[in-house]
Amino acid sequence: MKKILLIDDNEQDRLLYKRYLGKQAGKESMTIFEADSGEEGLALFVSQRPDCVLLDYNLLDTDGLAVLSQLRELAPPSTLCVVMITGGGSEALAVRALNNGALDYLVKQQFDPELLYKTVVHAIEKNEWRQHVAQHHEQLQLANQHLRESLTALTETRRQVDETNTRLLEANEKIELRNRELDTTNQQLARTNADLDNFVYAASHDLRQPVNNLRGLFDELRHTATFHDPEEGVLLRLIDESLHSLSATITDLAAAVQIERLPGTHASEPVDLAALTADVFQTLRPQLLAEQAEVRTAFDALPTVQYVRSNLRTVLLNLLSNALKYRHHDRPPQVLLRAYLLEGAPVLEIQDNGLGINLHRHGSELFQLFRRFHPDAGEGTGVGLFLVNRLVQSHGGRIEVESEVGVGTTFRIYL
Repeated sequence: MKKILLIDDNEQDRLLYKRYLGKQAGKESMTIFEADSGEEGLALFVSQRPDCVLLDYNLLDTDGLAVLSQLRELAPPSTLCVVMITGGGSEALAVRALNNGALDYLVKQQFDPELLYKTVVHAIEKNEWRQHVAQHHEQLQLANQHLRESLTALTETRRQVDETNTRLLEANEKIELRNRELDTTNQQLARTNADLDNFVYAASHDLRQPVNNLRGLFDELRHTATFHDPEEGVLLRLIDESLHSLSATITDLAAAVQIERLPGTHASEPVDLAALTADVFQTLRPQLLAEQAEVRTAFDALPTVQYVRSNLRTVLLNLLSNALKYRHHDRPPQVLLRAYLLEGAPVLEIQDNGLGINLHRHGSELFQLFRRFHPDAGEGTGVGLFLVNRLVQSHGGRIEVESEVGVGTTFRIYL
């Protein structure tokens, strides 16, 4: 139901308009509010918010154009529905009314009920359509604004992507250049290492014979010469120890370099750990007896491993020899050898109760060449652990070490 506000100071005219608007059979009924002055009409407009206002131009307290202007202040012009009614047919007045916001105008005594009803309904529909268009236009403006913002954001994103791609291309070029430099450096290092290995191998091989000759001459001198000064005997012992150390160093160097010179020359095979350990015990039998060492084995969990037998023998021989060499002088050596599977991979563990190693101090250099951590505990060249680590790594394995000074050391070899 539509609400109509009649603003007219002539009561007879208001009754006529009400009768006209109420006589339309089959049409939508309307609720009509009446005001006999501009002031009352403005008050009713505020309280009722009618769908359409029938506004008489000639009012006692004001004129219709002034009321129309005040109505425009009370409601947005795009929502105001006003039909101006004039007493005369002045076209100038009609134009002024339309220009000031009226949607239509009628001349008194020149319209019938049907024309009045159609004019009011048409004005209401025109106003509703205008509001619909305005709302749609506002939505379009908002959508356009979002599109412009999205386009701006997309443009900025594309710019950032282009900048990122440019930086990535530059970074890739730098990486490729760096990789080429690294390849060149690696090739140079490989050649240098190969040259060094060849040199060390040739030197150790060429020095072996002169050292053997010195050993022979020294033994001949010791058996044939007569020394009366006791200090000369001490001197002979020192020379003998030096020759022995030099010979051991040359032998160990040759063994270490041989690993790099002949990679993969031996095939892996199933190795019986008990049998291999017995072979190593036989080699170390003099040391085991001299130190009264107790060596236990636990191979039930993993009796056999797939490995190069000679390499595994070298690993065991070096680690067991170190366990005896670096024993604690306050107790006999106790060594435990065991093997087991950890997450499907074979592990060989060698635990002793010897002097132990300060890993906090020496851990980073544990497997470096010529590093000795107990120089006063026994003879050694500092090659054994280096050789063991190289052998294990050459098969893709690794070594973990746990040690406590004065308690002992555990080498855990992941084969």
